Amino acid sequence: MSEKTFAPVVLLVYNRPEHVKRGIESLLRNAEAPQTDLYIFSDAARTPADEAKVSEVRQIVHGIKGFKKVVVTERQNNIGLAANVTGGVTEVVNSYGRVIVLEDDLVVAPYFLRFMNDALETYKDEEKVGHIQACDFTRSRELPPTFLIKWTGSWGWATWARAWKLYNPDGSALLHELEDRHLTNTFDFNGKYIFTKMLRNQVEGKNDSWAIRWNASLFLHDVLSLNVGRSLVSNVGLDGSGTNSTALDPYTSDLWMEPLPVEKIIPIQENLDARHIYEMYYAHTYTLWNRARQRLAQIMARWHLKKSRA
Repeated sequence: MSEKTFAPVVLLVYNRPEHVKRGIESLLRNAEAPQTDLYIFSDAARTPADEAKVSEVRQIVHGIKGFKKVVVTERQNNIGLAANVTGGVTEVVNSYGRVIVLEDDLVVAPYFLRFMNDALETYKDEEKVGHIQACDFTRSRELPPTFLIKWTGSWGWATWARAWKLYNPDGSALLHELEDRHLTNTFDFNGKYIFTKMLRNQVEGKNDSWAIRWNASLFLHDVLSLNVGRSLVSNVGLDGSGTNSTALDPYTSDLWMEPLPVEKIIPIQENLDARHIYEMYYAHTYTLWNRARQRLAQIMARWHLKKSRA
């Protein structure tokens, strides 16, 4: 692999210094780190209570060494995760033509950067592939090491400038097209998950998810994602410190600590067996009992976290 093929990494951070440290340490275990440019986008505090942690995170990221280049952008006002992600990705992917994206609660395996760079190079000219996802939370060994699917995940991903141009921030337009083309059931894995509801909630201002709009944008263009059946990313934010996840979250994953080869899949079409595995996974995990159990665990985790900080 020549030096020119190493994609930059965009890292989005906010107010969790310990998670940032763990994520950076894991990224530095990748042999490609010294040849990788790291762009960090730090959002400003949303409330006065967040200011100390945001400041601590910024001190940490300004001291990072071990990468080819480290560029830190400090937002002067709180713009929220969606704007921080889309703004950071747009800036970097337009300069480099490709980008790898991580958030501050992710830990990566030692071969994460190798895989992502190999995949970005292998599929660089394949218009029907627009996304690379390096996290697998299904833990299904029935999945092949890599496969193509019409779905995008946001935990450790990569894309190209040609595909990012397809991103439509207008959730209302995306929702109307899904409904007009009678695609909502397929978008929701045959009704097994609530992706359409997530998009509708975004339109109604109940969330500001960039990820659901990116998912819908590629879905409507019939563009596929290269996914892994062996996870190279783990979300350590599922420990109860985040706002939307719990320690009992069903979307935890185990890191694959070996190289994951990239061989171009031919023909370029969705793996329907993999899609069925996802469908069954969502059918099993997204039940009323599991949601109640996760909600209770979330409340308890936040209580313990608040008590430990008191």
